[in-house]
Amino acid sequence: MSSSTYSNSPCAACKFLRRKCLPDCVFAPYFPPEEPQKFANVHKIFGASNVSKLLNEVQPHQRDDAVNSLAYEAEARMKDPVYGCVGAISILQRQVIKLQKELDATNANLIRYACTEIPAPSQSSSSQYARRSSSTSHDGSSSTSSYGHYYSNPYFSPWSNSHNGSCGDGHDKAEFK
Repeated sequence: MSSSTYSNSPCAACKFLRRKCLPDCVFAPYFPPEEPQKFANVHKIFGASNVSKLLNEVQPHQRDDAVNSLAYEAEARMKDPVYGCVGAISILQRQVIKLQKELDATNANLIRYACTEIPAPSQSSSSQYARRSSSTSHDGSSSTSSYGHYYSNPYFSPWSNSHNGSCGDGHDKAEFK
């Protein structure tokens, strides 16, 4: 139970509302006298009557979570009256998106690095490499390219699952661990 049933000190809610804290006080288990600001915020945002109704409607094993949610939302509303915790969630979502983009770019750089670190081809495969890296266009002109042609492909996405670790030159990159 709460500390208000074991001592003469009323719970934070009853102290704030300036009433006697009864042994069956619905607020006592969730608003201890050591945390007066917790109830003050919840009361200012939601009202004591609404919180009391909510706690009576919620299953006893869910009340602690309900009070913690109310306290978090009330604190967020005190800091940001317009958006409350939705504003905090929005900021965190933007951070996740930014970090995902950074991770994707780093993975792409890692793949590029792995593809440039491929060992030199043996004598038997050097003629295949020469054929593969030199191409002739329809107008008869010849162009030579390196492994960079793989990354200039607009359909290539280094972070897509269809990539499967291939560097586009017949060699597979080493496993990263």
